Amino acid sequence: MNVLLIGSGGREHALAWKLAQSAVLDTLYAAPGNPGIARHATIVPLDIADHAAVARFCAETRVSLVVVGPEAPLVAGLADDLRAAGVAVFGPSAAAAQLEGSKGYTKDLCREADIPTAGYVRVTDLNGAIAALSPFSLPVVIKADGLAAGKGVTIAMDRAEAEAALAAIFDQPGGEAVIEEFLTGEEASLFVLTDGVHLMPFGSAQDHKRVGDGDVGPNTGGMGAYSPARVLTPALEQQAIDTIVRPTVAAMAARGTPYSGVLYAGLMLTDRGPKLIEYNARFGDPECQVLMTRLDGDLLPILLAVAQGRLDTVTPPVFSAATSLTVVMAATGYPGTPVTGQPIGGIDRAEAAGTTVFHAGTRNAGSDVVTAGGRVLAVTATGDTVRAAQAAAYRGVDALDFPGFCRRDIGWREIAREGE
Repeated sequence: MNVLLIGSGGREHALAWKLAQSAVLDTLYAAPGNPGIARHATIVPLDIADHAAVARFCAETRVSLVVVGPEAPLVAGLADDLRAAGVAVFGPSAAAAQLEGSKGYTKDLCREADIPTAGYVRVTDLNGAIAALSPFSLPVVIKADGLAAGKGVTIAMDRAEAEAALAAIFDQPGGEAVIEEFLTGEEASLFVLTDGVHLMPFGSAQDHKRVGDGDVGPNTGGMGAYSPARVLTPALEQQAIDTIVRPTVAAMAARGTPYSGVLYAGLMLTDRGPKLIEYNARFGDPECQVLMTRLDGDLLPILLAVAQGRLDTVTPPVFSAATSLTVVMAATGYPGTPVTGQPIGGIDRAEAAGTTVFHAGTRNAGSDVVTAGGRVLAVTATGDTVRAAQAAAYRGVDALDFPGFCRRDIGWREIAREGE
């Protein structure tokens, strides 16, 4: 079968890498792709914002499944338009993608379905937002309501910082925000596949959002991750599925907007059990990289079963017991304005050292691969322990000639626990 993969980041490279191994794949196409994805797929010059053009391409090339990687095309309704054209799609409708597209939508759904989450208030103007701050203790969480590529969150330690974060949100046209209670605990990411009715757990991970070692500095789209997140024990995972994910899927179906795809639940493991921080409507980046390198077996039949509403007919995935860990190589200036166009060397050396290097923000410039975004590469390795996976990943990092930076402590929490 022929498959079209939408996207150009590290998540999509990881998906391409895994899909290309499928026994039932004929041709994998990708749009817009990147130099790493081009090693596994045929890159096609499609404007993914032109949904009719994407549908025509699928008809002309007999594409049986479209896998939508990033959130923006989902929120824009690409999955809806392709389904209307008779194409199977892995990814939710625009209405269902509101779980990521609107923080306020998700919080309201949690309130209605009695899903455990932080206390909150939605605000639509600056004056109302400033007034709404008063009942919240410090620190307080300020979130932009819409898509923000993982960077629309401020944990304000004092009122001045909270007011500044709100002012920045409402300085944008149509700005809306959610003010949330600060939850105490450890974060973990849980992935569940669903066809709108059936659920299939699909692994866990722990991300590192802050830009600097020791979890300092501003939030980013993710500076690294490891899987599995052992802090999310089997009992806690089941509790999260029963109290958070399953009620969400049921509530979305009851609203007439069934959710189909991967549901990525960002969890806070509090002393009262798991609470939902937020949902993403796609695989995480860089979490996808560590999930795909742990996944045994064929990914494609599972994604097709989700898209066709028959998830209950396929065998659940099997993940390696090993740990996978990825280190994000970021361009100078990230998470602000990144420096682009800088040559990258040593990718072959890094892979010869035992890592898999997934491209995220790269492009070809003549014979060179150069930086083309904030998060540029994800250097990924596996090991019997988190410490071993971390050591292997950093051997790959050190083999690169890279003109930016990375964190040097990915996996530190679990490594500390391994030493106890």
